[in-house]
Amino acid sequence: MGSMGRRDKMVDAFRRAGSVVPTGQVERLLKTGRSAVGMAGVMLGERWGGGGSERTLDAVASLVTQLGELKGVAMKAGQMLSFLDPTLPEEARNLLALLQMQAPATPLEQVQATLTTELGIGAAELLRTLDPVPVAVASIGQVHKAKLADGTLVAVKVQHAGVREALLADFRTASSAGSVASLLVPQANMPGFVAEAREVFVRECDFAWEARQQQRYGELFGAKGPVRIPTVEARLCSPRVLTTHWLPGPPLHQALASNPSQQLRNDWGLALFQAYVGTLYAHGLFHADPHPGNYAFLQDGSIILYDFGCVREFDRAAVLHFSDLADATRRADEDGVFAALKALGAGGADTVDNRRLALTLLQRFWGPMLKPGERAIPSDGAMEAQRMMQDKRSMARLGIPPAMLFLLRIRFGLYAVLARLGSVLDWSALEQTWAREARGGAKARN
Repeated sequence: MGSMGRRDKMVDAFRRAGSVVPTGQVERLLKTGRSAVGMAGVMLGERWGGGGSERTLDAVASLVTQLGELKGVAMKAGQMLSFLDPTLPEEARNLLALLQMQAPATPLEQVQATLTTELGIGAAELLRTLDPVPVAVASIGQVHKAKLADGTLVAVKVQHAGVREALLADFRTASSAGSVASLLVPQANMPGFVAEAREVFVRECDFAWEARQQQRYGELFGAKGPVRIPTVEARLCSPRVLTTHWLPGPPLHQALASNPSQQLRNDWGLALFQAYVGTLYAHGLFHADPHPGNYAFLQDGSIILYDFGCVREFDRAAVLHFSDLADATRRADEDGVFAALKALGAGGADTVDNRRLALTLLQRFWGPMLKPGERAIPSDGAMEAQRMMQDKRSMARLGIPPAMLFLLRIRFGLYAVLARLGSVLDWSALEQTWAREARGGAKARN
């Protein structure tokens, strides 16, 4: 059976069989430990003797099922593996990509119970037309299609029962040898980074907070810009339910399968880069969950951006220091890089070796963005920096603050998606322009 046939069979099975999230700490540690071993095997290529035997694909399929049933940190780790590592064979990537939108679903009865508990009498409007089969299942919740009383189609995101407790259990064991959290959080022996990741991921369980972030993005981009945001139906939202207007579009793999023109690829890349990097410089906001399941790509060159549970906000001073860091890195200015890192809260000793280490790290991180001129981002453009950032000793030496480290790591995901799009733009000029505008805006306010 080929990987696509196996994939379709798995999707069908996931939809038919309900999956209840295990929440016990000991139970999750045992199960995530087995999954971590499987993930490590895939990451190291130990199972790929030449690429994609039936036995190998069966093993990856089993791993996908395990991670999907665990939800929480385990599933997030699988999502990241599916698009961050360009060395994986296509067959493995196709199966792991199920974790972006098509994991084992929470039983319908539990979904209905959550809607009733969260929305009270307001749930009746959704329950009357709720499609029993979810259109997407992610690590925190799943999405069902429904229709409001006035005929408006909506997407109803309902949180998996027990997922918050599962996340907390995963982070309590993050420093344990072999835990999946230790793969997602390679600096697991750095308490500050673990605490930062825990705060970010647990906050994703607050759908009322997510609704407010989505409304902010909607106000920033408007209804007809290059980045489109589904409208929030605030009266049908709660901490565990998020209802938005139905705004569908082709996901990444379908958009690329349509053989898009280079111009269309460039338009998509520009919209995506603006949504992430442009918004950071202009508003201090960063959408910190850049896996491909969070976008749709339209034929007019615009994109739809979904899932705002992992938005990070940085104050104006931090944005300006980040701009200084980018400029110093572009100039290969060791002193400037270290000064900007210090301003951002880095606590490493100011030594010749540390200044050199900081510049090397940041040059690799910004690598695809440093050179002027139009260019595509290589598929392995951030892999070397990603591996370097897994070096606990280097991170400890530089003392990079957790919020900054989280921002740097997440941006690798953006590079990975832009590389798959094949967009050809002057990335350096774009980032420099937005950074210049941020500094100009700060001077105007002063």
